[in-house]
Amino acid sequence: MAKILIAEDEPDIQNLIILTLHHAGYDVVTAGDGQAAYDLAREEAPDLILLDVKMPKMNGYEACRLIKADPALKHIPVVFLTVRGMDKEMQEGLEAGAAEYLVKPFSPADLIQRVAKLIAQRKE
Repeated sequence: MAKILIAEDEPDIQNLIILTLHHAGYDVVTAGDGQAAYDLAREEAPDLILLDVKMPKMNGYEACRLIKADPALKHIPVVFLTVRGMDKEMQEGLEAGAAEYLVKPFSPADLIQRVAKLIAQRKE
């Protein structure tokens, strides 16, 4: 079972993502801020990381840059899942190393499809 790390500081959104991914058969670990996400990624070695952009302590862009600079983590796909949907924000996310950028509100089916695709590509 693939493990997904979710970094989301809004409990309602975090719970929706957890339920969506559990229903699809994924194991989920959670963090409430960017620093905790980085630390948990080092501890748990997830198969994929979902990051919000606006979080306390360290934003998602900073966390993604740290993850992608870490030799033990750089191979893990990162997906931004955020309300920040302007072109320049998407570009910043992709430049930080994200594989995908989803804008809230998101379709649970679209989230599952993208997660499954990225995890499958990683196993190839």
